[in-house]
Amino acid sequence: MSDKIKILYYALWLAHPVLQTVIAISMFRRGQHRAFKFFFAYIVSQILTFLVVFPASRYNYFIYFYFSWLGTAVSVALGFQVIHEAFLDVFRPFHTLRDLGTVLFKWAGLVMLLVAGVVSVSTNSSDTAPWIQAILTAQRCVRIIQVGMVLFLISFAHYLGVNRRQHSFGIALGFGTFAMVELGLIASWAGSHLGGLSVDLINMAAYNCALVIWLGYTMAKSTVREAGSILLRPQRWEQSLSDLQNPLPADSLIPMFEGMVDRALSRQAPPSGANENDGSASHAGPMSGVGVSGVPVTSRYMKK
Repeated sequence: MSDKIKILYYALWLAHPVLQTVIAISMFRRGQHRAFKFFFAYIVSQILTFLVVFPASRYNYFIYFYFSWLGTAVSVALGFQVIHEAFLDVFRPFHTLRDLGTVLFKWAGLVMLLVAGVVSVSTNSSDTAPWIQAILTAQRCVRIIQVGMVLFLISFAHYLGVNRRQHSFGIALGFGTFAMVELGLIASWAGSHLGGLSVDLINMAAYNCALVIWLGYTMAKSTVREAGSILLRPQRWEQSLSDLQNPLPADSLIPMFEGMVDRALSRQAPPSGANENDGSASHAGPMSGVGVSGVPVTSRYMKK
């Protein structure tokens, strides 16, 4: 490694804790650490990992090796929780959709752990330990989820009424951008298109870009979700899921049919006490029986 490359390498690496410290301070001063506690914990954990790993990389390779992988495992776990946190913030007005998303995230986490375990057990490579292979598999699964999350927000932000200046959108955007670059670098390195040093430099530069995105969203004033946004489609999703979750009882249509029968009979039966030779029965209105025992259909939704 030449001197210029070495300076660039360490400059990109040292920029990580500097930007992360500014982000953590800004979040703490603005009270954002309460709304995004997992993201704040992720930033703090990255700073602490650097304080141990960077000195160890120069003086103690054993500590550097194991603590770097421990930091990677913590980063994977918190990164998954951060995406879930951003998802909950995006779907905050839609409680049923938010609950469904929480269940899906739990299943995704379970499947991710199962896949990581199976890959680690089935790996026969002597160069990579099984626990390292498990961490790498879990990390790639989280990166795919992060990419999917940012693509989902970009595609459906208009339907969900999400403003692209919201902090949750910025968090997902930073993770998604970095994840796309990292997955592309993994494919390039596996295909022998790029060397290890080039992959490291591009990866660190991409992570710095993600930190700049997070810093910009942290420093900027968050825009509240617009009340007048067109949310008809997610409202239909919400209503459909609510109906599936809380189905109406089987006899809920009986009052409606009773009302229909009453209205039909009221049009045919002559009023009581009327003289058969009197023409007063012909003056009975067609709606004379409405409202006796009939229940409007809209009453199904009154509790909502």
